[in-house]
Amino acid sequence: MLLLEEERKVLVKSLEAKGITDKRVLQAFLNVPREKFVPSTFRKYAYDDNALPIECNQTISQPFTVGYMTMVLNVEKGSKVLEIGTGSGYQAAILCEIGGEVYSIERIESLYNSAKSLLAKLNYKVNLKIGDGSLGWEEHAPYDRIIVTAAAPDVPESLIQQLKIGGKLVIPVGSLEFQKLYVVKKTGEGVDHSILDSFKFVPLIGEEGWNKGQQL
Repeated sequence: MLLLEEERKVLVKSLEAKGITDKRVLQAFLNVPREKFVPSTFRKYAYDDNALPIECNQTISQPFTVGYMTMVLNVEKGSKVLEIGTGSGYQAAILCEIGGEVYSIERIESLYNSAKSLLAKLNYKVNLKIGDGSLGWEEHAPYDRIIVTAAAPDVPESLIQQLKIGGKLVIPVGSLEFQKLYVVKKTGEGVDHSILDSFKFVPLIGEEGWNKGQQL
């Protein structure tokens, strides 16, 4: 156990050196046991700064990517946060550590079940749902923050509609092979957006994402 804690500290130092400077985000990385969110066969790599495969041809994102997106999202304590793509549940746990009230949607039932069980076991209170994340979760809208952990061809209009005025949406947008990270801010007059660094994500499958019928 001590070895894993030391590996976690080394990872956090490397993230800080790479530009993750938000102390709350770094502390969240220290608190969340990433090894619990990866398959047992990959646990020895849990604190490498790399994406790792999980079930159903999905991935747990590279720690730098999780840290970068979380830092840009700038969640405040008590913020209502919608996450699109629960996956392993790791990003949701990080958001909980920062103080977000987290709602998360996963389209794959087995991932939903695994994440639900693990998050509950680790005492993270996350509101979970199986569904089409590209359409958001209208029942609990509006949200202070929305984070999308899969790549979309465009920013889904449903997510913009469910964002509070003054809220922020972080989403990778582009082709299946190459995406840029978009930061969308909703104002009283409409939306403003900025485009940040390049990343590589699994596709956002759904009505306002990549269609299941398309060649992926």
